[in-house]
Amino acid sequence: MQTSSDRHEYPAHWEADVVLRDGGTARIRPITADDAERLVSFYEQVSDESKYYRFFAPYPRLSAKDVHRFTHHDFVDRVGLAATIGGEFIATVRYDRIGAGGRPASGAEADEAEVAFLVQDAHQGRGVASALLEHIAAVARERGIRRFAAEVLPANTKMIKVFTDAGYTQKRSFEDGVVRLEFGLEPTDRSLAVQYAREQRAEARSVQRLLAPGAVAVIGTGRTPGGVGRSILDNIRDAGFTGRLYAVNGALPDGQKELDGVPAFRSVRDIDGPVDLAVVAVPAARVPEVVAECGEHDVQGLVVVSAGYAESGPEGKERQRALVRQARSYGMRIIGPNSFGVINTSPEVRLNASLAPDMPRPGRIGLFAQSGAIGVALLSRLHRRGGGVTGVTGVSTFVSSGNRADVSGNDVLQYWYEDADTDVTLMYLESIGNPRKFTRLARRTAAAKPLVVVQGARHGAGPRGHAVRATQLPHATVSALLRQAGVIRVDTITDLVDTGLLLARQPLPAGPRVAILGNSESLGLLTYDACLAEGLRPHPPQDLSTAASAADFHAALSRALADDTSDAVVVTAIPAVGEGSVGDAALAEALRSAAAAAPTKPVLVVHVELGGLAEALSAATSTAPQPGTASGPVPADGGATANGGGTEADGGGAEADGGAGARDDVPLAPSAPVPPPEGAHLIPAYPAAERAVRALAQAVAYGQWRREAAEPGKVPEYEDIDERGAAAVIEGLLSRGQGLTLTTDATCELLAAYGIHVHRALPASTPDAAAEAARTLGYPVALKATAPHLRHRADLGGVRLDLADEEQLRRAYGELTELFGGPEELRPVVQRMAPRGVDTVVRAVIDPAAGAVLSFGLAGAASQLLGDMAHRLIPVTDRDATSLVRSIRTAPLLFGWRGSAPVDTPALEELMLRVSRLVHDHPEVVAVTLEPVVVAPHGVSVLGASVRLAPPPARDDHGPRTLPTY
Repeated sequence: MQTSSDRHEYPAHWEADVVLRDGGTARIRPITADDAERLVSFYEQVSDESKYYRFFAPYPRLSAKDVHRFTHHDFVDRVGLAATIGGEFIATVRYDRIGAGGRPASGAEADEAEVAFLVQDAHQGRGVASALLEHIAAVARERGIRRFAAEVLPANTKMIKVFTDAGYTQKRSFEDGVVRLEFGLEPTDRSLAVQYAREQRAEARSVQRLLAPGAVAVIGTGRTPGGVGRSILDNIRDAGFTGRLYAVNGALPDGQKELDGVPAFRSVRDIDGPVDLAVVAVPAARVPEVVAECGEHDVQGLVVVSAGYAESGPEGKERQRALVRQARSYGMRIIGPNSFGVINTSPEVRLNASLAPDMPRPGRIGLFAQSGAIGVALLSRLHRRGGGVTGVTGVSTFVSSGNRADVSGNDVLQYWYEDADTDVTLMYLESIGNPRKFTRLARRTAAAKPLVVVQGARHGAGPRGHAVRATQLPHATVSALLRQAGVIRVDTITDLVDTGLLLARQPLPAGPRVAILGNSESLGLLTYDACLAEGLRPHPPQDLSTAASAADFHAALSRALADDTSDAVVVTAIPAVGEGSVGDAALAEALRSAAAAAPTKPVLVVHVELGGLAEALSAATSTAPQPGTASGPVPADGGATANGGGTEADGGGAEADGGAGARDDVPLAPSAPVPPPEGAHLIPAYPAAERAVRALAQAVAYGQWRREAAEPGKVPEYEDIDERGAAAVIEGLLSRGQGLTLTTDATCELLAAYGIHVHRALPASTPDAAAEAARTLGYPVALKATAPHLRHRADLGGVRLDLADEEQLRRAYGELTELFGGPEELRPVVQRMAPRGVDTVVRAVIDPAAGAVLSFGLAGAASQLLGDMAHRLIPVTDRDATSLVRSIRTAPLLFGWRGSAPVDTPALEELMLRVSRLVHDHPEVVAVTLEPVVVAPHGVSVLGASVRLAPPPARDDHGPRTLPTY
């Protein structure tokens, strides 16, 4: 349908799907000559007032000349974009390049353009103009335009607000009854903040429409019990969905109006009233027909449980792409296909639009799973671990994304960030479609509530149904970047649940100091060893002996919680026998009441084969006094009279590392929870010390990250950085080719613009040339072989150091050529000796998926053989650089290990900050390697460097909002 432009080919990369303010979607694309009829139809639906605001005069219809002008663009000096839904225009924007005096102009010397919008009245207030402004500004920057000018009538307050709220640096004037706005198009901190805030609100709203619908239609419900569609219909009905529910089956006989009491129809179009969510459970071949019917009925979103898409092969992958295109064309978002469904336990919604036969217990944990099978397992484990009738640690919302063709973990994070019903978020991910955006969203979410992630498919390709951007980074690097963003990265589903329950039930520890107490010396020692293994700082275990009573536990726990030298307490308990031994209910109440008196420190329980205690810990809250009832001392008979928080025991389940006490007999069934007293905390219990301590270690690390995130570092400014000079060098170099590795001279010139000076290395093709180079540089010198197989391999003997005079230099030259071959093979160079120190390596690379990453490690075997490298996302702050140096396992070598002299780490950190600035300021710099960087007691010396350039991407994460397309 699209045609070539007058001067440039149709810019397909400007096409984008966007989420609007109300959660619906629209497609933005360039306007072409084929759009004449659409433009006329669109204009006819615009009110006279909106037309007046656009043209400053009554303008009832477009002339043929107008239509030609508004549909014929050269995509350089004249550009028009349209927002479409269902293939029809709902808004347009255009710019015309202007020169002096506001007259039409062309060429790079004219860097200003006039911009104008027109939005259909029915779609005003949906954020369409704001989205179009982001995209037209990105297009303009791509075409060399740096400023926009807009003339607006003073009464057109909505359009003035669109410009003023965008966050660009503006200049406003009023002349001849018209407001003239001028603003630069370079993104600013404020414009990016505005863009990200709008993105968050829109994407959160799009998920909220799927999770809290007022009316749901299940399409593909069988007339007899059984089958996917009928099962989901029954689950929605049985969960007590508060909205309207409809069954849709195209094969219903005439006259049948219900299925098991649910209103039934042959088509969603026959439903008299709005439908917010459609659950699609028909064969893949029929899905396009169903999507069209839903789009025509203005359904807001789809959950597609049908299979037969990208997971089935290339044909299914194309079918999946077509499904997303079709749904978005109607403004709908999709969860799935191949989804297990969605759940919302809120009393105002009570939606179980999933294949889970029973509604999970309500709670405050948000759960996202890309795998239906893993989703079922997580729901089941959370139910078993959630306690008997308390319901406090149940699920708030559950999303199974299936093939993640549209709605992804990023969208759900946007929703959870502002969801008051979710305190902890758990995610099972098999792929991350946009790691760069995920880390940005995760950092913001983790600053407000814990985000725990387990990654599947870590050592191989992801599921066939997941189309993702390829990343060149190893999994360990991606994991490190996630941790930097505040993500709590765990390795197993068991750890996911263990950690999530601790974070949902207990406060964050203030540090790594752990008190251990219990009635088993051996179990206490196991816990002590586990703490040391996880990097915690445990106190010696306090053994209460097997004869300890409930009062003994209460007193010991109270003392430990009051001790300023401990940040958390682990209680170990084993069953006791004989008269006077502590009862399960009494022990549970003793721990609860003691913990309630000191609610600022986390408490964990490690238990062994205590089925009775598990039940008592679970039920403790339900037997606690109601608010207002006085609490007394711990009774000797174990009666539950104190009003603290309850505790719970681990169900374990059928898992590889499930310890003793694992139970599988608890049915996944609805319950009627009794809320705990205000401010109460449940105490999580674990069947193995290692599991409890792993969860605690994660909480300690996360608490430390939260404290550091509260005082973020800064990206320093350096007066000697010549950003414009570097840009000129890059532009000149790129004009010679699409991508290139710079020569030594070009590398040194570019790095010098950012205050990074590389020691000169002069070629030495002959002994005489080596001697001449040494005289130029000054003795002492080093002689190095730079052939690829010898470069940075001092262990192979390709380097001779501290050559004090010409005699030593010539002798070393002869030795090298005798050992490794002639100069043409060795590529020898002479370099002035640098001060002695520790050899390190600093790298920066732009990964197509993760973005710009700065890496650091020691040069040689430490980084190459052991992989001892640390990573941070660019731009790196001063605090990032400080932590980066200290993150590698071999960091002690930099700080005076075994009596050696400490090296100048502040100078090293400054070097890394300068590299970060270079890559951040100039996206054309796609790779930088400084190796070796010798860090001496005073200063650093960069002895080798390489830089690679490539044209910058047309769009990046700082570009306009857009939904991913795969």
